[in-house]
Amino acid sequence: MTYLPNIIFTLMFALGVGIFTRNILKIRSNILLGKDVDRSDQAGRRWGQMIRVALGQSKMVVRPVAGIMHIIVYVGFILINIELLEIVIDGILGTHRIFAPYLGSFYDVVIGTFEILAALVLLAVVVFWIRRNVIRLQRFIKPEMEGWPKKDADLILYFEVVLMFLFLSMNATDALLQQANYPHYAQAGFFPVSSYLMPLYNGFSLDTIVLLERSFWWLHIAGILVFLNYLYFSKHLHILLAFPNTYYANLNPAGQFRNNAAVSKEVQLMMDPDADPYAADTEETAEPDSFGASDVTDLSWVQLLNAYTCTECGRCTSECPANQTGKKLSPRKIMMDTRDRVEEVGKQISAKGDNFESDGKKLLDDYISREELWACTSCNACVQACPIGIDPLSIIMDMRQYLVMEQSAAPTELNNMMSNIENNGAPWPFNNQDRLLWANEA
Repeated sequence: MTYLPNIIFTLMFALGVGIFTRNILKIRSNILLGKDVDRSDQAGRRWGQMIRVALGQSKMVVRPVAGIMHIIVYVGFILINIELLEIVIDGILGTHRIFAPYLGSFYDVVIGTFEILAALVLLAVVVFWIRRNVIRLQRFIKPEMEGWPKKDADLILYFEVVLMFLFLSMNATDALLQQANYPHYAQAGFFPVSSYLMPLYNGFSLDTIVLLERSFWWLHIAGILVFLNYLYFSKHLHILLAFPNTYYANLNPAGQFRNNAAVSKEVQLMMDPDADPYAADTEETAEPDSFGASDVTDLSWVQLLNAYTCTECGRCTSECPANQTGKKLSPRKIMMDTRDRVEEVGKQISAKGDNFESDGKKLLDDYISREELWACTSCNACVQACPIGIDPLSIIMDMRQYLVMEQSAAPTELNNMMSNIENNGAPWPFNNQDRLLWANEA
């Protein structure tokens, strides 16, 4: 019976990590439904971008209040959970603060730092909650944030409050038992914040304090495992995916669009009289089965990774000039719709086997409307604003390409412009010999 708690802990930890691993593999499988794209170039720049943007949070502080609060929560939560390693070892071996004898006085510094960070996290979470639910900033009350997205954002804040409270309460009761020289609770740690919680538990008997300390300890680790597996259903998946997303982000200059190789070849044949029209196509220049994207399987795996990484912070939408002028387009909604659709397709593939059979729905029209796509000015403001390198514009442009090249479904104004370019060599409805006649009227 002595080892029963250790066995239960080991099984609980293994189950939590196992479910988390299964969920990560499921996400990976869904992302790989996208078309292949090579992002293995310029490894040095990519590593630098990941360290600067994902780890260094360089784009978060463009908006200082939210940026600094986010850094506090991010750094605090990550560092505090380093303690998870000690908890796991203690849980498996039945020890108490196993790192203390090896770290000596530095252990006090570590625990004290963790507690100060926990208090700062609680403060930042309260500020975030007020911004979302009291001040109600515009970017948090857009139509796409109704229902589950808003509940998810609030749930994460409540999660963090509970986990920080359990961490500090665990330390407070632990410190009381250390002061009483209770067996098994060796003198270890410095508790600058949880010491203020100690009066809450001072009046209890030692046996009751042990029960409370063990309860806080078990609930803290169980809460972390629940939080870990909740990430799969939450926008906070970016805690993990921000790193690969920033590494594989587009390094080309903003506004440089990807040319379709098959179309480029046709243009070159038209403009170069010496070009060989019968030259063998390479894999790149061969005409694709379809142009552009109408569903998630037509997008690249990087675009699907973008969708899973979206934090739903709304910076992209708040910077979008189309959205600011009342248009239906919201770049955040584009990413949320893409993620919802790839999840739906992934579930159907899991249920029916490896081959996806059409369910009568597509990303285009069923999730993202044509009105949204054509409202985009392609200004790149959304891409620039994203703190973790997400590119909604690439999805919009691929879906536009499908509408134009597969369905000839561009707006009348755009069709007129393209007809003018084809017939007159310019977007205006005048032939090239009459273009300068306006000068004679001056």
